[in-house]
Amino acid sequence: MAVAALVAALFGASTANASKFIQKGIFDDAQILYGNPDKVFPVLQQMHTQLIRVDLWWGGPALTVAPRRPANPANPDDPAYDWATYDRTVLYAHQFGMKVVFSILGTPRWANGGKGWNVAPTNPSDLKSFVTAAARRYDGTFVRVPDGVTLPRVPYWLVWNEPNNPVFLTPQYAKVKGSWVIVSGRVYAQMCNASVQALKGVSPGFQVGCGVTAPRGNNNPTTARPSVSPLAFLRAMVAGGAKGFDAYAHHPYYGSRLETPSTPPPPPATGHAPTAITLGNLQLLTNELARLKLHVRLWITEYGYQTNPPDKLFGVTWGQQDQYMRDAWAKLKANPKVDMFIWFLLRDEVSLSGWQSGLYTASGKRKDGRESFEQLK
Repeated sequence: MAVAALVAALFGASTANASKFIQKGIFDDAQILYGNPDKVFPVLQQMHTQLIRVDLWWGGPALTVAPRRPANPANPDDPAYDWATYDRTVLYAHQFGMKVVFSILGTPRWANGGKGWNVAPTNPSDLKSFVTAAARRYDGTFVRVPDGVTLPRVPYWLVWNEPNNPVFLTPQYAKVKGSWVIVSGRVYAQMCNASVQALKGVSPGFQVGCGVTAPRGNNNPTTARPSVSPLAFLRAMVAGGAKGFDAYAHHPYYGSRLETPSTPPPPPATGHAPTAITLGNLQLLTNELARLKLHVRLWITEYGYQTNPPDKLFGVTWGQQDQYMRDAWAKLKANPKVDMFIWFLLRDEVSLSGWQSGLYTASGKRKDGRESFEQLK
C-alpha cells in the first residue's frame, strides 16, 4: 500500500483514479509480421504481451493489400486484395491470446494519381471503401474462402502513422492566399473521418484511434523537412472536422539520452515554450484535448529507449532502459485516461542506422528490460 501511494504521489494521480484498462503491447513488424510466427509468438506469450500493433498497408513499399484498384473495393473477397500475411498474423495472435491493433497506412499509387505512398488519397471515399473491406474481414464473423476459417476480430484500429511527420504524410504545409497553412491536419481529418465512418459502420464496437502523432515538429514550412508539432497538428485536425474517434494516439519519445520519462523536453533555442510532447510533459496533451472538448481516451501506441550497446549516440544503458520502461508504465498506469502502452521494438534492428530499442539484441540476447516487460501489470 505504501508503494502504491508513493507512485501516485510521484506521478500526480491517486490510485483510485488510475487507469483500470491499460494494456501492454509490442510493435515490431519485422518480427511479428515478417518473421517466423512459430518462434516469435511463443516469446510474446512468455512476456505476457496483450497487444500487438501491426501496420496494415493499403498501399506502399511493404505487404500491400491493394496493389491494383479493386472492382468492388468494399468487398474483402475482391480478387485485387491480398490479405494472406495479415490473416496469418491475426490467427496467430488469437491462438496465443493477444489482441491486434491495426494501423491503416499507405496510399496505393492508383488512389493518388501515381504519387508516393505517403501522399493522401485524392478521394477519401477510396480509403473509406478499403477500410470497410478490412473491417468486414476482421469483425470476427468473416468466413474465409476456400478453407472455411472464421477470422478473429481485430478490436483496435489506428488511422495512419505520425501524420505530422513528412516521412508519413506529405505535404505538411501549403500557401493559401499568401499564408502558410497546415494542410496535413485538414487532409488527415478527412482520412480519420473516412476510416471512423467505415469502421463504425461495420461494427460500432470497434475502437478507433486518430492522431498517432510523432513527438515533435519544427513548425517551419520553409525548411527542407517541414513538420508540425503535436499540439499544432491536433488543433489543425480538429479545425478540419475530425470527429467520432475513440482515442487520441501519440508517440511521446524522449529527445536525448539525458531525458528520463519524467524529464520535460527543453525549450527551443529561440526561448519559446517547448513544442515537443514527450512523456515528461504529456499533461500538456491531455490539457489540450480537454480544452478542445475531446472526451477521448489516450493511447501510447509507440514508445521506447534505444540502448548502448549498440547505439553509442542515442542509446542509454541496458539498466536505464529497464528502469525507464518501468517508470513509464507506472506513470501511464497512474493516468486514468490511458488505455494502451506499446513498446517499440521486440528485437533490435541489425543496422545501426535503424532502431535499437528492442528488448532483445539483434543476435537474440535478452536485455534487462525483457523480464521487466514480462512483469508489468
